[in-house]
Amino acid sequence: MIIFITMIKVDLKGCSSFIKEVEYDAFVSRALEAWDVLDSEKGAGNDFLGWKTLPVDVDDKLIAEMEAVRDDWKARGVELVIVIGIGGSYLGARCAVEALSHAFLRPEGAPQVVFAGNNLSEEYIAELMDLAAVRNTACVVISKSGTTTEPAVAFRIFKEMLEQRYGKKEASERIVAITDAARGALKTLSTQEGYRTFVVPDNVGGRFSVLTPVGLLPIALAGFDIRAMLSGAAEERKALLERSESNAAIQYAAMRNLLHENYGKAVEILVTYNPKFSWLAEWWKQLYGESEGKDGKGIFPASVTNTADLHSMGQFIQEGSRIMFETVINIENAGRSVVIGSDAQNLDGLNFLAGQHVEHCNAMARLGVKVAHIDGGVPQMEVALERIDERNLGAIFYFFEFACGISAYVLGVNPFNQPGVEAYKKNMFALLRKPGYEAETQKLLKRI
Repeated sequence: MIIFITMIKVDLKGCSSFIKEVEYDAFVSRALEAWDVLDSEKGAGNDFLGWKTLPVDVDDKLIAEMEAVRDDWKARGVELVIVIGIGGSYLGARCAVEALSHAFLRPEGAPQVVFAGNNLSEEYIAELMDLAAVRNTACVVISKSGTTTEPAVAFRIFKEMLEQRYGKKEASERIVAITDAARGALKTLSTQEGYRTFVVPDNVGGRFSVLTPVGLLPIALAGFDIRAMLSGAAEERKALLERSESNAAIQYAAMRNLLHENYGKAVEILVTYNPKFSWLAEWWKQLYGESEGKDGKGIFPASVTNTADLHSMGQFIQEGSRIMFETVINIENAGRSVVIGSDAQNLDGLNFLAGQHVEHCNAMARLGVKVAHIDGGVPQMEVALERIDERNLGAIFYFFEFACGISAYVLGVNPFNQPGVEAYKKNMFALLRKPGYEAETQKLLKRI
C-alpha cells in the first residue's frame, strides 16, 4: 500500500509478504490510540511536547534575529563558524548542513560551518584549532546548562582562542549562545560577557530541537533558507494532525511495532542511497534510540549508506541473523545531472549504460536490493521525499519526530525522557576525579 500525504510518502508493500493483514489492522488501531495520547498531551513526558507546534510557533521576529546574526557575521567577513554542541544540540543542524551543502566546495557567500563539542578527541580539537587559526572565525555554543562535559571543554578552548585573537570585546560579538532562558552556567556567562543569546525552550527535548534556534541558527548561518524549512514542517504537521488510518506516521509506527513485537525484528536499519543523507541517519538514530531504548524495550536503530555499504554490510543483511527490517529513504529527484559516456574500447564492459544518468543506475540498484533483501527475509518500508531541499528536510524532520512519539507510546515507554544517559557521566566524572566523586572513584578503580 502507498499512502500519499502532503510531502512524505510511505510505501509498505515490502512488508506485506511477512505479515498478516489482520495483525497489521490491530497495530494500526494501537497506533491510533497512541496518536490520541499524543494529541491529548496527557501521556508520559507531556512536559516536553513543545516540538509539536514549532513549525507554526517560530515567529518572524525570532527568524529575523537569527538572520541578523548571519548578516552581522557576513559583514565581519566570518569564514568559519564553529558550532559547539552534542547530541540533539548538533545532529539536526549537521544533518541539514551536510544535506544541503556542496560535498566538496565551500558555499559561495556563506561561511563554512563545522562542529565541535561532540567528542573528546584531542586530535580533532587540535586540527580544528589549526583551521580556526587561519580563518576569520566565530562560534555558536549550544547547551542548556553549560556544564555538559564535551561541549563545555570545547567552548573553554575556543572561547580562549577567540579572545586571544580578537580581544574580549570583539570576541563577544563573535560568540552566540543558545541556552536556558534564565539559569545555568552558560546563561550566566553570556550575561557577564554580553553574548547574543537564543533560548532552548523548556518544553522541547534536545533530540526534538532541530526546529528551534538549536538547529535553525546554524542552518541559517550556513546560508540556507530556514523559512522554507519551517514551511515544509508546517505542511507536514497539517497532514499528520489528521486522525486517520492513512496517516503516514500511523502507518510507519504501526508497521515497525508489528514487525518487532510479532516477528522478533529487533533492529531497524535506515537505508539511504545518497551520502548527503548519512547525517539524517545519525539524527534519526538518536531520535529513536534515546526515545525508545528504555525499560528493557526498544527497536535498535542502525543505518547504512548504499551502495557503498552493500560491499561491507550487504552480506550480513542478505544472509545473516533475521533480526532486522529496513526503512529506505528514497529521494525521488536528484539535484544534479551526470550522464555516463561511451568508450571505444569498452574494456570495463559498461557501454550498455552509455547515455544513462548515474541516478538511474542508483535507482535500479535500490530496486534490485529491495527484491534481494525481501527474498532473503528482510522486510522493507520506504519513506520517500521529492528532493533534498529545505522544505523537504523540514517535512522529514517533523515526520520522524511525530512518528517517534506515536511509536514509543505503542511500545509502552515515555518518548521524551532519557534516564539511562547519566550512568556513563557519573563514572567519567569519578575517573576524572571531579570533586565530590571520591567514593565512586575508589569503587571504579577496583573494577577496571
